[in-house]
Amino acid sequence: QVQLVESGGGLVQSGRSLRLSCAASRNIFDFTVMGWYRQAPGKQRELVATITRGGTTNYADSVKGRFTISRDNANNTVNLQMNSLNFEDTAVYYCNAVLRLSFQAYWGQGTQVTVSS
Repeated sequence: QVQLVESGGGLVQSGRSLRLSCAASRNIFDFTVMGWYRQAPGKQRELVATITRGGTTNYADSVKGRFTISRDNANNTVNLQMNSLNFEDTAVYYCNAVLRLSFQAYWGQGTQVTVSS
């Protein structure tokens, strides 16, 4: 039983920044990988960024150089710093976590990010 709660979404003008947070109900080192996905209106869900238990990060080409994924181990949170936002970043952003050994996947409820042009 795992809960993931996203926060930090909102409405922002293009060129500005937002930071999303995903708070997990258990030690984040129980997960082999955590990440952020997003789904824009009329589009498929896509991977944005991931971070492994060992700290390895991976980014979608569309956000590379603008977004940074990080962990706050003491607070069992994973963050997504989003800089230089543009209209194409508008989407519902979902936190994802995969449990070690069992590989059971969990998802948060999503947080809306809207970037005005």
